[in-house]
Amino acid sequence: MTTDPDDMVGWQRLGPEITTSGRLEAGDVARLAALGVRQVINLAMADSPGALADEAELLSAAGMAYTHIPVPFAAPDEGHLAAFLAALEAGERPLHVHCIANYRVSAFFYRHHRASCGMAEADARALMERHWRPEASDHADMRAWAAFIAKGTG
Repeated sequence: MTTDPDDMVGWQRLGPEITTSGRLEAGDVARLAALGVRQVINLAMADSPGALADEAELLSAAGMAYTHIPVPFAAPDEGHLAAFLAALEAGERPLHVHCIANYRVSAFFYRHHRASCGMAEADARALMERHWRPEASDHADMRAWAAFIAKGTG
């Protein structure tokens, strides 16, 4: 059995059929394929620093489906979340979701865990905070993410 590639940027296993990470490197495509991943969802912008060029083609060549939902880091919105939730629901399993640092992904899964799974606030927050706490910074981008995350607490 293939073991999780814990050295991938921001690697996290959320369950037997869902993994997440930050940016992918070319060699990570084969590693995901070895894990049996059938679908990859990318929340990063195509021009994000460190984004994998030709990601869709590389994943396709390895037999994985690909969904790109470009989420501008400074402006996550409910439309992005709706597209993510639809892709998550329709995606083949095992599924891998990534962005650049696993910030976008962890925030989106926080919202999913709270709204769709009924996960307790503390548990959902603990999963997200393995990667980041946007409330810990007063930077404008972080305030946008803190507001986006706060919508999942109600």
